[in-house]
Amino acid sequence: MTLTSPAASPSASLDASYGACREITRRHARSFYLASHTLPKGKRREAWAVYAFCRVADDAVDLATDDASRRAALAAQERGLDRLFDPRIEAAALPSWGPAFRDTCERRGIPRGYFDGLLKGISLDCGAVRIGSWAELDLYCHHVASLCGLVMTRIFVADPDAELLDHAAALGTAMQLTNILRDVGEDWERDRIYLPSYDLAKFGLGEGDIAAFHKDKATKNKAGKTDDRFRALMRFEIERAREWYQKADPGIARLPNDGTRRTVWTMRLLYAAILDEIERNDFDVFTRRARVGRWRKASLLVEAWLRSHRPPPTPTPEPR
Repeated sequence: MTLTSPAASPSASLDASYGACREITRRHARSFYLASHTLPKGKRREAWAVYAFCRVADDAVDLATDDASRRAALAAQERGLDRLFDPRIEAAALPSWGPAFRDTCERRGIPRGYFDGLLKGISLDCGAVRIGSWAELDLYCHHVASLCGLVMTRIFVADPDAELLDHAAALGTAMQLTNILRDVGEDWERDRIYLPSYDLAKFGLGEGDIAAFHKDKATKNKAGKTDDRFRALMRFEIERAREWYQKADPGIARLPNDGTRRTVWTMRLLYAAILDEIERNDFDVFTRRARVGRWRKASLLVEAWLRSHRPPPTPTPEPR
């Protein structure tokens, strides 16, 4: 007699999909994966599902080898998004992480437009990247990071108000600016300069200087690695990033204290600490990668716990 296994139940299939999202997050986002474990189970799984979409879409385009293949990969991701939001497409026809992503968006009422905006952000990384002004960089940060903050806030809070969403967007901007400052050298290798040309010129720098600093990485010429102009520029940009973290903080304090607040404080503090490490490395973002050490991470986890247990600030009454 031949025994056949019964078809997996919808709930089992959905659990497997959330498991696939968990694995993608574990492999590609160690800090976020660590921080997510203080979330309630439901929110944790949904956060992994959203991350899975972002990771898969970004990798598909970023790993393409030329402009034509990047455009084709982006078009494929746009078609994939259509399928994820099309109720006529059965869950079994979606990628392994797809049913969990769809379930999360339906449960939390996450607008499709957020993900269209994220794909727009991915398109901004296609080919050589040059940013002219802060307004351009702010728009870039909105697409690639602030929208992620808006999505996560829909998971963390049932009906977030506009002010809370603004704080979430600010945190996304702060974290993306941190990434940009940490990765100046690595981005140059990909023909990308996210530091606005206006800011470079303000401190007497140009694209040729970035190229020269990067050359020093290859030659390990410590004497000419960077100079006072570049260090002054980095101080300016780090201060800007810290201002965005400060704009985000009142919103973090308003998040539910079910582990959500602690999770976001953890991510905020770990990322902001990268700025401290850049300073500690004397602003060398060409020959050294700023990393937060194990003991520093441990102290920040404690600080996140302490901040999460402070009562949210009392709203200031409107003047009569």
